[in-house]
Amino acid sequence: MDNLRLIRYSENDGFLNMAIDEALINLVSDEKSQATIRFYGWKPNCVSIGFFQSINDEVNLDMAKKLGVDIVRRYTGGGAVFHHDEITYSIILPERFVSSDIIESYSKICKGVIFGLNNLGLNASFKPINDIIVNNKKISGNAQTRKRGVLLQHGTILIDVDLNKMFSLLKVSKEKISDKDIDNARERVTWVKREIGKDIGLKDVENCLIEGFSKAMECDLVEGLLQPEEMDLALKFSKEKYCTNEWNFWR
Repeated sequence: MDNLRLIRYSENDGFLNMAIDEALINLVSDEKSQATIRFYGWKPNCVSIGFFQSINDEVNLDMAKKLGVDIVRRYTGGGAVFHHDEITYSIILPERFVSSDIIESYSKICKGVIFGLNNLGLNASFKPINDIIVNNKKISGNAQTRKRGVLLQHGTILIDVDLNKMFSLLKVSKEKISDKDIDNARERVTWVKREIGKDIGLKDVENCLIEGFSKAMECDLVEGLLQPEEMDLALKFSKEKYCTNEWNFWR
C-alpha cells in the first residue's frame, strides 16, 4: 500500500459517524474509494454499543435522555463506550493489506495509536485482543469488522474523562469487574491529560497520531476530503439505518 487517504478531524453526531464508516466499506469494496484513515469526534456526546449488545443491558436510557447523550449501535463488536473528550479514528482498507489473523491485524493497526502516544511521551503498549494501555490502565479501546473484502477498525483515544458521567451512563456489571479481578471499574481507565500531567490541544494529539499511523502502516497519509458520493451514501445509511430503533434496539 503506497498511501492512505487522511481525513482530518471533524465532529458529527454518532449516527453519521457510524454511517460514514459503513459507506466507506462499501465504496472501498467497489473500488470507488481509496483506503482511508479518518479522525473524528462526537457532537453531541454519544454512547456507542457493540453490534451484539443490548442497549437496555448496557446503557442507562433515562440518564442518556436527561443528559442529551445519543446512543447508536456500531457495525463492529466490543463493549459499550461513552464518547466525550476524545479522538476516534477509523481505518478502512482492503483486507489484503493486513493479516488474516485477527490479533496480528489488531496489533499492527494499534501500533498507530501506540506510536502516536509515544510521540506524546507516553509509554503505551498493546494488550490483546484489542486494548492499548498506559501504566496498566486502558487508554484506548478498538473494534474491528471485515465485510466484502474490506477491514474496518476504529478506536478511541481518551484525552480527558468525566468518570462520574461515564459510569452514570454505562451499566458495568459486578461480573465484568470481578472477571478482570478489579475492585472498581474506574481503576481500569486512564487518559492523555492525566498521564502527561498537563493540558494539551486536540490538534497536537491528532498530529502525533498521524505520524504514528504513517509509521505503523509504513505508508504516507495524504490529506483529502470525503467525496459527494461518499457523503450521499453515508447520509442515506444514517437516516435509514443508524438513526432507527429497528437498528439500535434489535437486541
